[in-house]
Amino acid sequence: MSNSQAEKGLKLRALHAGPEPLVIPNPWDAGSARLLEALGFSALATSSYAAAGTLGRKDYGLQCEDVLSMAKSIVEAVDLPVSADLENGFGDRPEDAAETIRRAAELGLVGGSIEDAAGGAAPYDLTLATERIAAAAEAVKKLPFPFVLVARAENYARGVTNLDDTIKRLQAYERAGAEVLFAPGLPDLAAIRTVSTAVKAPLNVVGTMQNGALSVAELKAAGVRRISLAASFYRAAMSGLNDAAREVRERGTFTFVQKGMAPAELGRVMRG
Repeated sequence: MSNSQAEKGLKLRALHAGPEPLVIPNPWDAGSARLLEALGFSALATSSYAAAGTLGRKDYGLQCEDVLSMAKSIVEAVDLPVSADLENGFGDRPEDAAETIRRAAELGLVGGSIEDAAGGAAPYDLTLATERIAAAAEAVKKLPFPFVLVARAENYARGVTNLDDTIKRLQAYERAGAEVLFAPGLPDLAAIRTVSTAVKAPLNVVGTMQNGALSVAELKAAGVRRISLAASFYRAAMSGLNDAAREVRERGTFTFVQKGMAPAELGRVMRG
């Protein structure tokens, strides 16, 4: 039986306070979402990179409508809480971030992230960036169900390797009402420990950092409460397609099929 949006929101919030970090993978369509649900993951989150890739575009190449449409297809495919990568809220103004949160909530989402930079640009001025998170948080407060707001400090993702400024931003976003904090691109466990001890809200990191060398246990020990996978599963799927297609095109053989899921097994996953 499908859980209500309120139940999903409560579940997502509770998962951030559990004994183990929340490992939240990132599907890119309804099929990948159902597979991840069947494998036992507790919640899902979308990826802007993967969403753009499915439509043959580069990251940040989608409009708000494209992102929300894809998120809606995932929400409707599974009975899990779903959070969305909402980029910068699809506008520079605080009211743009707030409106995007409202639209996301209307589609059944129970979480969403707002970045403090537009596309590949440098981060916003801290005052504006904080006002944007505050506006998003105010929109969340007006919802009739829990919605987990994630605030992202994009310094390291934009080549600004300033840990002090990153911490200052995350602390400001926490005070502004963000429930989860995220600084993509932190370089190592030492930086993660420094950030996690400087804030009170749960810290999200991408689990595949350092080329996948770290484990859930190591990230937990560094203070991480939420681990996302960004576009890594999407890239793995596309790599499999690339390898299979190259075998057929270049060698004229079809042995790749030996590595794939059996049709009956895949059919059981793609319920409904």
